[in-house]
Formats: sequence, C-alpha cells, structure tokens
Amino acid sequence: MCGFVSLSGKLHQDSYHIIEKMNSSMTHRGPDEEGYYTDPLICLGSRRLSIIDLKSGKQPITNENNSLQIILNGEIYNYRSLRQYLEKHGHLFKTQTDTEVILHLFEEFGTDCVQHLDGIFAFAIWNSQKAELFIARDRMGIKPLYYTVLKNGTFVFGSEMKVILSYPEVERDIDLISLNEYLSYEYVPTPRTIIRNIFRLEAGYFLKYDQFGLNKFPYDRLSFQQAENRPPVDWRDYANGLYHTIRSAVQRELVSDVPVGVLLSGGIDSSTIAAMMVDLYPGKVESFTIGFENNSFDETPYSRQVANYLGTQHNEMILTSKRAISLIEELPDIMDEPFADSSFIPTYLLSKFANEKVKVVLGGDGGDELFAGYPTLLAHQLIGLYERLIPWSVRAKVAPFLINQLAVSFENISFDFRLRRFLSGRNVPLISRHQRWLGSFLDEEKQMLMQDWITPVLRDTYYQSFQHIRESDAKFSLNQILYHDLKMYLEGDILYKVDRASMANSLEVRVPLLNRAVVDYAMQLPANLKLNKFTSKYILKKAVRNILPSNIINRPKKGFNMPVAYWLNTDLRPLLMDMLSQNFVKEQGLFNQEYVNKLLQEHFSHQKDNRKLLWTILMFQIWYKKYIVQ
Repeated sequence: MCGFVSLSGKLHQDSYHIIEKMNSSMTHRGPDEEGYYTDPLICLGSRRLSIIDLKSGKQPITNENNSLQIILNGEIYNYRSLRQYLEKHGHLFKTQTDTEVILHLFEEFGTDCVQHLDGIFAFAIWNSQKAELFIARDRMGIKPLYYTVLKNGTFVFGSEMKVILSYPEVERDIDLISLNEYLSYEYVPTPRTIIRNIFRLEAGYFLKYDQFGLNKFPYDRLSFQQAENRPPVDWRDYANGLYHTIRSAVQRELVSDVPVGVLLSGGIDSSTIAAMMVDLYPGKVESFTIGFENNSFDETPYSRQVANYLGTQHNEMILTSKRAISLIEELPDIMDEPFADSSFIPTYLLSKFANEKVKVVLGGDGGDELFAGYPTLLAHQLIGLYERLIPWSVRAKVAPFLINQLAVSFENISFDFRLRRFLSGRNVPLISRHQRWLGSFLDEEKQMLMQDWITPVLRDTYYQSFQHIRESDAKFSLNQILYHDLKMYLEGDILYKVDRASMANSLEVRVPLLNRAVVDYAMQLPANLKLNKFTSKYILKKAVRNILPSNIINRPKKGFNMPVAYWLNTDLRPLLMDMLSQNFVKEQGLFNQEYVNKLLQEHFSHQKDNRKLLWTILMFQIWYKKYIVQ
C-alpha cells in the first residue's frame, strides 16, 4: 500500500524539488520508504507502506529495458498466480512484489491488463519510448486517484487532493456545482471535487495522457442483467455458494508479509469476515472495536460477544466526547475535502488504535450495498403503502401537524428524526427520495441557505445520481438503488472515509466483501434473495447461519454514528459559533446569515434537530478556513 504523485508535461528545473515537497505531504500513506523517477518529460514520486516484499519493493519499479516505470497504491491478491503465467511467457522479475507483476502484465496485455487484476489499486505506468502515461483505478473505487491539467498543459496526479494542491500553479477556486452537491450528499460525488478543475478518476476507468491530450475509458461496468433474467429460485441454491465465495475472498486477501487483524463492529458484515478469518489465519486473530459513552450509539456488547464466540484476541477502546471533539479542528489536516459523515472520527481513531498492533486489517464494508442492508430500502416499500392506504387529507394536513407535536430527541436515529426524514421522501422520484433520506440539505433548504448569486450556475442536485441510473442496465427499482449506492454512497462516502482514516494512520484496510469474485456473485443474485419482503441481507443471513450467533445475524442495523446533536449544543458550540460568525460568513459570501442563525436558534432551543445541516456546514467551514482562507 502506498501513495504516489506525478508531474508530466512542461517541466522545469524546479520540478524535482516540487515533486519532493508534494510527496512529503502524504508521508502518512507510506512512512517506510520514498522513491523517485525523473526524465525530461515526467517526475514520479512514491511513498511506500511495506506489506509485501519488505526488502526489495521500492517504487517506482522498472521493466527489463527500463522503458516502463510503475507506481502503485494498493494490493493485488492474485499476483502470485499472475507471476507464474508471466514467467512462463518469458518475463524476468527483479522483486517479489505485486507492483512488478502489473508492469509485466501491461507488457503482455496492454490496457487489458486491468481485466486480470483481483485487488484494490490505483496505479500509473509511464512509457518513456512512447511518451505515454497509463493510469487505472480499481473497479469499485477502493483506492483514490486525483488529477488535473493546468493551463500550460502540465498534468498533475496523486493519491490525495492535498498533493495536487501543494503544486504552486494549481488554483483553489470553489466549484459551486460541487458545493451544491456536497450540501445534499455530505460529500462531492466523483468525478468532481470541491476544487474546480481537479477531478477524481472514476471507479473502473483508466486514462491515457500523451501528446494528444487526456482520454478516459471505462473498462468495467456492473450488470444486473443476469440477475433480472433468472427464473424463480430458492435461497438454498445460492447460500452455500455465497459462503464459499466470501471465504475464498477472505483467504486471498490475507496475503501479507506483516500481521493482519480485523475491524469488528458486531454487525453481520464484519462478524462474517472475522469468523472466516479465524478459521483461515495462521495464528491468533487480533480484533479491534470502538465504543461510545452514550449507550444509544454504543455497539461494544455485540462486538465483545462475537469476539468471545470466535475466540479472537479482542481490543476495545471507548471514545469519549473530549477525545472526539479535540480531533475535529484537525480534520482538514487529514481530509483535504469537506466531508460531513461524522463516523469519520471513530473510524480514524479506530484505525489509530489498530495500528498499534498491526499494519493490515480486514473490514466488512460493502455488505449493505451488495446485499441490500440499509433501512432506507425498507422505507421505500413502506412509503408506497403509506401513499396508497392513507387518505390525502391525512397525509397533507394531519401528519405534518402530528409530527410538529413530537418532542425533539438528540438520540441516535430517534423516532422523530426518522419520521421527519421518511415524510420528506413523499411525492419525489425514487432516486431523489433515496438521497433525501441518506443525505443532508434538501433543495428547498439550500434555496434559503445559499446566496442568490450562486443559484443561476447550479444544475440539478441529483444529476450525478440520475446519470448512474441511466448508465445502469437495472430495470427493478431495488437494483437501481443498489447500483446507485455502489457508484455513489459506497465510493464517495464509505470508501473515501475508510481510505483517509486508515491511511492517515499508515494502516491498510482490505474489504473482502468487495473482492471481485464476491461482487460478481452478488450481482447475479435475484433481488428477492437480497431484500425478501421485509428481511434485508436475506441471502447473506442464510449463508452464515451456521458460523455466527442468531442474535448477531438478525439484529437491526445501527450504523456507526456519533452524538453530534448533543455536542453541537455543548462542547462544540463555541467552534460552531466561530465558524458561522457573521464576519466569517459575510467575508466568505456563500451563505445567508439569517438562515444560518435560524438553524442555530432552532437547534439550541430544541425546536428542531438540525444536527445534519449544522454538521454539514461546520465541516465545510473548517475545510474552507484551512484550504481557502489560510
């Protein structure tokens, strides 16, 4: 696992010193080693977190005649079998790394090399003979890649946006379309970023950059065609196959020359990974979990139960409000984009905690998106019943009145919070409704928040969501939502969070449920094996019924949330007031102070739970102060 950076195009005598500075901005991604390659057309830099071939894996790595150079961020799980194939076809190896395997695979298959890779990756290959750069990102978007083309033609790319921002000629202009999307999604969807003209390479894409410019190509698309054309099936036809597919993925992802642990929340996904890992790992498995002082947010009893049941060496820490709040102002140093998922904080601290004992962990991310685990999927069914069975007069007049009579609670996903969110999805298209339930600001709220001069340049908030639905071959509404979540929420929120939180602590997180074989198996499953009436993750629960306690398999999803609503009223209040002060907001020129004050007053007085809205603004303001003002 590594991080990398590059300059290509019109270079000058200071380019090498600049690339060193850019590379040092991501030392956390690879504290073990740094490496460089330069020629008149390109500078490559790499930071290495040594996982495989600890002694001879320094990057960039070259081929036999030094015509190709490669830098890799990630791990290739099937590199040993690929190496055997390549050696039989005459390729000579100088290291034992997975990085060098990709290089020779590129020699053998060209751009089709990505079709043979089972792993998590973003890599770049420079062909000095053709003066051509080839860059690819894994099919699920587990590893990040940012790039920009400057006005003078210089192409800059790297593993984090802060790397690109450290290049002197990169301008820092807010992308207003991205700001509009961030306020609703709580992140900026790929391919845009919050900075205009800096982009993320999409998952399952590669790009080429040469004398003719930049061109992007998709090399992989997820398809539901096989699943939707199957005749009726029984769960018994697939449960055993799913179990063995996940087990094989866990086994492949244990490849490492350093110890491997597991992140264990006590939910079905991480517990499944832990159970299979205990059976496959040669030694005592170290498991790690984080808990909260507030019981409505705490899941440690479940993770403790699973750890005892499986016999792992369990490590547990409790996150205090003081520790969490002390980290908030440091967030821009860790995340170089505004990001409003508050679970980043416990994810970061859990990664820091795990890094005290191991360098690699397995996690359970991806199960909700593949197997229909989110409660919103059930809500889509319920709102249809609500619209059909409840008279219009009750829906239009009585329901809003009754909701306003409910006491406001700051507990974790409280009843009044869920009910208000549920009714906000009435009378809107499926995907818009889904995102309203997942995200933060609604369009009508942004109209009051953002200053008038911004609105003429905006596009539909959910443009990117609808774009993904148009490109999907899914016909069933459930599959359309799952595809949307795989391309949007998983890549833009979950995987971004895990990558930044873990790599900031020099910890590699692997996600077996997003292994190529598991994803392919899940994509062919009929929809009713994922959401069966009102049972979510139906086939996964059947597949692991013999290896986990029944209460763990069947317990409701809780989510990895924090007591933000309380903190905004107490310990975070001074910071919130500072970041939303009249002077700061006026000088910034983006938001309407009157509406901001209204949100604050409602929350402080317990009239409304504005935790999502205020947290979303606060995270943007803290980022803005670090990356724009300072």
